[in-house]
Amino acid sequence: MRWDNLTDGPGAPEQSGALFGAASVVTRTFDTPEFRGITFHEVRARSVLNRVPGASRMPFEWTVNPYRGCSHACVYCFARKTHSYLDLDTGLGFDSQIVVKTNAPEVLRRELAAPRWAGAHIAMGTNVDCYQRAEGRYRLMPGIIEALCDRANPFSILTKGTLILRDLPLLRRAAEVTEVGISVSVGFTDTDLWRTVEPGTPSPAARLAAVRALTGAGIECGVLMAPVIPFLGDSPEQLRATVRAVAESGATSVTPLVLHLRPGAREWFTAWLGTHHPHLLPRYERMYAGGSYAPTWYQRQITRQVHELAAEFGIGPSRRGAARRVPDAGRTAGPAPAEPVQLSLL
Repeated sequence: MRWDNLTDGPGAPEQSGALFGAASVVTRTFDTPEFRGITFHEVRARSVLNRVPGASRMPFEWTVNPYRGCSHACVYCFARKTHSYLDLDTGLGFDSQIVVKTNAPEVLRRELAAPRWAGAHIAMGTNVDCYQRAEGRYRLMPGIIEALCDRANPFSILTKGTLILRDLPLLRRAAEVTEVGISVSVGFTDTDLWRTVEPGTPSPAARLAAVRALTGAGIECGVLMAPVIPFLGDSPEQLRATVRAVAESGATSVTPLVLHLRPGAREWFTAWLGTHHPHLLPRYERMYAGGSYAPTWYQRQITRQVHELAAEFGIGPSRRGAARRVPDAGRTAGPAPAEPVQLSLL
């Protein structure tokens, strides 16, 4: 495995901005049913605040990702390419070789306390899921949420993991002092499709039950309807069934996002498609001939259909959370300290 571009091992220049020390990598396996076949690479991170590349389409500038790789094993996951930076396989390796930043909570607490940190919004779960299976063992998110809460730093979480309910008391406490945005990803309710494209995730029904539990506890929760998969999850009947289920969960909003296939994910998804739906290969070649994204006309069509269904089922727009209410004394409004650029294709 190649850690060279992330560590301060032999050959790394001084002031290289390495994310962790080479000597700090510890590899573990656990012979328990939930972790069988998964290898964990435990590292001591130097930094966990990642600046999103300026060219990104994302509406946020900073992220925290306590894990790399994801046991959710979604065949379409755009983050697969990031595993190639470690010379790890972007297919099965991404699903089973998980990098764990074991000191993420304490490093984040230190970085949030830096004089130049201005309290910008921090997004989590935007690269790989912070509530994937490994979180049940490593329990990094409680410390991360506590650090954010103590500084009244606004944050958001996107997840397919129902484990987020474990941290409901912490989320409620954070929502009392800062803006907290929670979104659960549910692209479809078709159980046959779920079993093949998202084999390591909780079922769509379980995720929607988590939405219901969050909203019932007073935590506003939207649904990112992602991905809408062309020719497999985009029929009018499938869209209607999904939006209806989202509405019944009590979600405050539903936002559709059509499947995009970036390098790394594209190859893995295409291989899966050739095995399970080979007749669709020519249609996908035409659909994504222009690059990673489906044609604009198709994206607009799906968005219009979902918005019309949302209006029919009474899903309103989510409201902005309360403003921060913890004094920010002692901080200046200057730029945040220089940090390593996030190694992902956002």
